[in-house]
Amino acid sequence: MLTGKGWFIWQVSRCENGNPQAIADKARAAGCTHVLLKIAERTYSYGFDALRRDLVKPVVEALQARGLQAWGWHYIYGEKPRDEARIAIARTQELKLDGYVIDAEIEFTRPGLQRAAAQFTAELRKGLPNTPIALSSFRFPTNHPAFPWRTFLEGCDLTMPQVYWEKANNSAEQLARSVREFNDPKLVGTVRPFVPTGAAYSAGSWRPKPREITEFWRKALELKLPAVNFYEWASATQPRQRELWDTVAGLVWPNNEAPMDVVPRWITAMNAGDLEAVLALYNPNAAHIVPGRTIVGQAALRAWYTEMLQRQMHNARFALLDSITNKNFRRYEWLATLPNGQSIKGEDHVGLLNEHIEYHSTTYKVVSGN
Repeated sequence: MLTGKGWFIWQVSRCENGNPQAIADKARAAGCTHVLLKIAERTYSYGFDALRRDLVKPVVEALQARGLQAWGWHYIYGEKPRDEARIAIARTQELKLDGYVIDAEIEFTRPGLQRAAAQFTAELRKGLPNTPIALSSFRFPTNHPAFPWRTFLEGCDLTMPQVYWEKANNSAEQLARSVREFNDPKLVGTVRPFVPTGAAYSAGSWRPKPREITEFWRKALELKLPAVNFYEWASATQPRQRELWDTVAGLVWPNNEAPMDVVPRWITAMNAGDLEAVLALYNPNAAHIVPGRTIVGQAALRAWYTEMLQRQMHNARFALLDSITNKNFRRYEWLATLPNGQSIKGEDHVGLLNEHIEYHSTTYKVVSGN
């Protein structure tokens, strides 16, 4: 069963410059347990470059090598349901995916698509008898009574509704309503485990606030849901929207088999101005090379971070720009934006011992503002 935290990827080439290792490292560092990649559209394979090289396959391999699940998602139209099922089966098998997601939306609200849904689901299940299958569609079945909910969900293991609260700010309320509706067999037929996908993208002038993402997350925990996803990786990592990625990276799923890495934990603690959380990342005799000197031990670290958090970068907003992971080594770049508009860019190198910081070097400089 799918558990924990995941991200949807639409186009691999737009994520970490298409680098499979960087994608897998970033997902692992953010505490993800799974990533969902687009693998097909209609009856066609998806995720290839201009030279017909499969960009998805190496990402799947890199994710699985790090202990993360790799799922594929597929936007279907119902025009040639058996052919759509066949490409779904082929891509899932050739990529050795851990799960498959049906993305069925407005096309299936047209008259006569019940039969297409039945044909697609039957063919799919015949070809993937042991693969977990999820349905990703509208968040409120009551708003789409013509959609063949019963037909699709009979052949699925999970429901994965798109709980996007566009143009609104009541993320938790919308999630609770979605759960209620999908737990009503009169609306959807077979009730399946519920794994929602939250909004982490922009639409016109709208984009979710970090508070709304956090409230969505807390409601999911309150409702004891098995997992939560967010859409979409490339959008959330754009320079002006990195707070979306950082917010999700800072959310910890209880008993997560892929614990959040030290780098996003450092970013989260710095954003919270939480001195104790920062110090908890270090070993007792850790060495920290900072501009002009080297400090050693918890007492010296406390003094230095107190100065940084309370004076130099008081109330700054930290964003993770880049991160490289190699066993017990981390290199990462960050940007701190101060309340006066000044921006400070840093580059850090970290060495870990027993999953805590033993060695840390920091350099930073003002890059814009006052």
